[in-house]
Amino acid sequence: MTQYSRVSGSVGLITLKNPPVNQLSAVVRHGIVDTVQKALSDPKVKSVVICGQNGMFCGGADIKEFQTLANMRGPPLIPMIHSIEAADKPVVAAIEGGAFGGGLELALGCHYRIAHSKAKVGLPEVTLGLLPAAGGSQRLPRLIGVPAALSLITTGRHITAAEALQLGLVDQVADHNTVDAAVKFALSVAGQSLDARRISNFQCPPVPNMDALFEDVMQKVRTTARGAIAPIACVQAVRAAATLPYTQGMQREKELMATLFTSGQARALQYCFFAQRVVGRWSMPSGARWDTSKGRPIHKAAVIGLGTMGRGITVALAQTGLSVVAVETQEKQFMEAKKAVSSMLERGAKRSGKPLAHGKITYSQSLQAVADVDLVIEAVFEDMGLKKKVFQQLSAVCKPGTFLCTNTSTLDVDELASQTHQPELVVGMHFFAPAHIMKLLEVVYGPRSSPELVAVVMELGKKMGKVSVAVGNCRGFVGNRMLKPYRDQAYFLLEEGATPQLIDQALEEFGFAMGAFKVSDLSGLDVGWKVRKEEGLVQPGGGSGKSARIRNGVRYSPLGDLMCEQGRFGQKTGRGWYQYDKPGSRDARPDPWMHSFLEEYRARHGLVARRISNQEVLERCLYAMINEGFRVLEDGIAAGPEDIDIIYVFGYGWPRHRGGPMFYANMVGLEIVLERLEHYAQANPDMPTLQPCSLLRKLVASGSPPVNKWKEVIKNVRSQL
Repeated sequence: MTQYSRVSGSVGLITLKNPPVNQLSAVVRHGIVDTVQKALSDPKVKSVVICGQNGMFCGGADIKEFQTLANMRGPPLIPMIHSIEAADKPVVAAIEGGAFGGGLELALGCHYRIAHSKAKVGLPEVTLGLLPAAGGSQRLPRLIGVPAALSLITTGRHITAAEALQLGLVDQVADHNTVDAAVKFALSVAGQSLDARRISNFQCPPVPNMDALFEDVMQKVRTTARGAIAPIACVQAVRAAATLPYTQGMQREKELMATLFTSGQARALQYCFFAQRVVGRWSMPSGARWDTSKGRPIHKAAVIGLGTMGRGITVALAQTGLSVVAVETQEKQFMEAKKAVSSMLERGAKRSGKPLAHGKITYSQSLQAVADVDLVIEAVFEDMGLKKKVFQQLSAVCKPGTFLCTNTSTLDVDELASQTHQPELVVGMHFFAPAHIMKLLEVVYGPRSSPELVAVVMELGKKMGKVSVAVGNCRGFVGNRMLKPYRDQAYFLLEEGATPQLIDQALEEFGFAMGAFKVSDLSGLDVGWKVRKEEGLVQPGGGSGKSARIRNGVRYSPLGDLMCEQGRFGQKTGRGWYQYDKPGSRDARPDPWMHSFLEEYRARHGLVARRISNQEVLERCLYAMINEGFRVLEDGIAAGPEDIDIIYVFGYGWPRHRGGPMFYANMVGLEIVLERLEHYAQANPDMPTLQPCSLLRKLVASGSPPVNKWKEVIKNVRSQL
């Protein structure tokens, strides 16, 4: 709804009221149309100010109305904005908090824009698989120029009021009461001609060599979009603004939007948007929930181990304003870490434009320094023996009630909890490298974990700017557990005739930033090798005879072990699945050595290379991963498909415009995924990860319900187990 009043004698003040962000729902649009009409027809009103309630201008359209264009009730946005722009009295937008999407398009329809110094503006539609389709793609380039408009519209990024002023997007920035400033401004421009203030009448500022600019931008967008269509449509819409009259540009915007609106990609991106909210409303098998479990405040935290992960975690904690005790017992690592953390904090402050982190960091080489903290995050080397020792020491040193967390990526959190006096106060906090930048945090609870602790850690993750997902305890938790069958299939495909380039290209064309083998080179082949050696899977020289490719009755590929025996650890050694100019280089090039290595390997094991298609690569790698995802759901490790999808989108580079592994399975069709898994399982009886999960079969038997209806079927399957 909207509220209307007359202030300062002659200014009509229209206030949007739709908490929390004043979205442009049907009711709000009705209210705007009615109150604008009221103001324009009132002879006492000489100018108009539009503002939002509770320090927020407008967060844009109501996404819930996006289900279908036909279902959108109330007055359409475009004619409403046109009527504001065509008004014969000056209309001023008073922007506090933010003006995003349709909210900024509304402000662009006003004749003037005044923003609070802490406000932000942006057109984030591209992140939902759409484009700014209420004139945003046509007005913004006319106002701030084509290059700046392209930068904002194709990325969806938000900018500060200062940057908006510099670009000419707003006319004035206010440090105090923005509405008062806007009213004062409205009084000063009353009666002035508005011909030069209607953006739709502007020509785009000329750009030298326009064709070359658009060609260059399109090339860059195609590369970064990795198959997403919305950023490309955004470029096309801005091009229409630059080359066509406004009316024709608006028609082009409408056509492009119609294509995007019904696309699977828009559905996937909007699913991701809502899935983030779903995972925030966590629950545990015990029945504990986000809304019934409250945690106590954390004032002081500690990090044990200042390697790569520990440093990133220290920075992430300090940036929330917490006091942090950073402990590293090794002298050399201790000195290096102090410098590195300081440098990371400075870079973070520079990047965000905010002052250095307020949290105070105290460094120590003694575990005794954590005696009075509220929460500890252990980030020592990924070794169960070492971690157990640390947890025994922490249990002795820390005050009663201290929350103990482990940053492990695969190890058993319950086993670590059993080393302490209060196992219910132990959870896993699986950060992703670099820990101060990557958005995902897997919060791993065990059967004894306190809901209060889960609530505390989920809230702490939020303060660190993470997307936190609560998951159960098992080997690899959710993300790494599902990654294993994906990687295994990549190795098996190599044995059968593929090359690292072929597999990586298929995965990158699907939308991953990096294929499986490039990721392996980046992470270091020796990391997995060490784990496999500890598990007794590695045989010197890869072994011989039939047993070389079987472990515990299941297919196994020793290719990675053989690579490590040759000292090919990836980027760090300049040689891995690819070759690099020098150790540490990132530029992967095919290595001719790999061809002869694979030929020799196949000959030794009696394997005949065959042609592997891109389709087979995607089906075997992705469907094996998805199948494991169904097992994760069946086992109750993840509460629902949204949890898995958010983990993969934010932690494992799954292309967001494909929604996540489980959403993708639903888009492909569960019956198709089932049929292809059955086909590959029959051809490869020694690969149990390809045997379709019973939950998948149950969902298909239930008519393949949409992903948001799976929880009912999952509940029934779990109750039968």
